[in-house]
Amino acid sequence: MTRVSVIVITKDEARNVGGALESVRWADDIVVVDSGSRDDTVAVARRHTDRVVTHDWPGYGAQKNFAAGLAAHDWVLSLDADERVTPALAREIRALLAAGPEKRGYRIPRVTRYLGRWIRSTDWYPDRQLRLYDRRTGRWNDRRVHESVAVDGAVGRLEGELEHHAYRDIAHHLWTIDRYSTLAADQMGAEGRRVRWLDLVARPPLAFLRNYVARLGVRDGAPGLIVSILNSYYVFLKHAKRWEQQRATGTDPGLPKS
Repeated sequence: MTRVSVIVITKDEARNVGGALESVRWADDIVVVDSGSRDDTVAVARRHTDRVVTHDWPGYGAQKNFAAGLAAHDWVLSLDADERVTPALAREIRALLAAGPEKRGYRIPRVTRYLGRWIRSTDWYPDRQLRLYDRRTGRWNDRRVHESVAVDGAVGRLEGELEHHAYRDIAHHLWTIDRYSTLAADQMGAEGRRVRWLDLVARPPLAFLRNYVARLGVRDGAPGLIVSILNSYYVFLKHAKRWEQQRATGTDPGLPKS
């Protein structure tokens, strides 16, 4: 039987990490890497595993690679502190490992709880994440935000869901958008991407239509509408921040400066 290690990286996640670790109590090994929490994250984590390590923050991907390097087993399930492995997904993973994985990694659908309901529409669903993988053939990239793991080999799909408890409320959602859009703008700059006026004009409404109409946010009522609007706002904000960077460095490709 193939054994699995669960890795979780944390920073000030006392509110969430207990639920995440409880959902993987069936795992053979659990590793938590904390980057200097100021709350009770470490104490809560130690109630579930004695493998809790403190490591200075090097970036999302690098921290997850560090955690994978500490794992006792080559097959790794990477879990965020605000996620939960459902019983159905746990059964599916255990059956897969018992039979022996045929692929080098597996994508898992993720469903987000928001404003009192599970959102199974918009860009948020099924949001398949490659989280179960063989660390001998897989490594996380160094993107500033929305990091991902790439494996050398075939990738399969699982059907059980990860539950995502990303936002406490709309204010927390807006705070996260502000933070992540800055990281996204920085990533665009690192990749040499340039923003033009048409990006600011066209991309946000197209994002709204994709979320609300094409990906059926409309069927999730007011929460679906809010998600669609805020997803389009995120698209606007990251492009606006990237334009601001260009303007500050004199590389603005055409927008007026006043």
